[in-house]
Amino acid sequence: MAVPTTEEWRSIAEGFEERWNFPLCCGAVDGKHVVLKAPAHSGSQYHNYKGTFSIVLLAVVDSRYCFRVIDVGGYGRTSDGGILANSAFGRALRSGTLQLPADRLLPGADHRGPQPHVFVADEAFPLRRNLMRPFPGRTLTRDRRIYNYRLSRARLVVENAFGILASQWRMYRRAMELQPDIAEKCVKATCVLHNFLRKTTPAPAMRGSISDGVVEPLPGLGRLAANNSAREAIRVRETFAAYFSAEGTVPWQANV
Repeated sequence: MAVPTTEEWRSIAEGFEERWNFPLCCGAVDGKHVVLKAPAHSGSQYHNYKGTFSIVLLAVVDSRYCFRVIDVGGYGRTSDGGILANSAFGRALRSGTLQLPADRLLPGADHRGPQPHVFVADEAFPLRRNLMRPFPGRTLTRDRRIYNYRLSRARLVVENAFGILASQWRMYRRAMELQPDIAEKCVKATCVLHNFLRKTTPAPAMRGSISDGVVEPLPGLGRLAANNSAREAIRVRETFAAYFSAEGTVPWQANV
């Protein structure tokens, strides 16, 4: 599964803008715990916050539920933010070597200036210039509530992709009785086969006009990543928040 090229990142961003109304988005990021029987002599490394043993599948998913970047094998005890930091994808994101497209103007908002291409994630991940997470807290301004809704809407594609993966492959429905290195290979294989099926099996189109009430508001934040966000990352998030309540508004967000 090759890391997308600049042109492929641009195509993914066009898909998110068309289908999920989130411009300049190159993918949704999240982690999935793949449950194992406790590996021998592993101590607490694979023991996760749910009380089971697992390895972690960290994935970047495009607007059509295909896996574009995966990192498999992180210890279950490690947080999603820690898995990202230790992954090749996370290191490339920090160093700016992912070959993302150049900054671009948001549609109809030339006065806001060029903005970076970003990935969307939940509150377990850190805020960075190219990685958007929700605003924390329950008492939020209208602009920030709408931003959280729009981000959650785009981010659901990765959760849905995990759901499709688990429904297709029976091995995800119970604890795997495999050594972690073998389990990693099995997970990678199912991700590749998932992509093959997504591209070759006709499926009903899921456009961006989701009606009110389908996407639930983000729950209260149960786990927070350390937030040492740079001013630039904060500025980018504020720009997206302002844009979604002005030039980038969609009609069904009125009741958020």
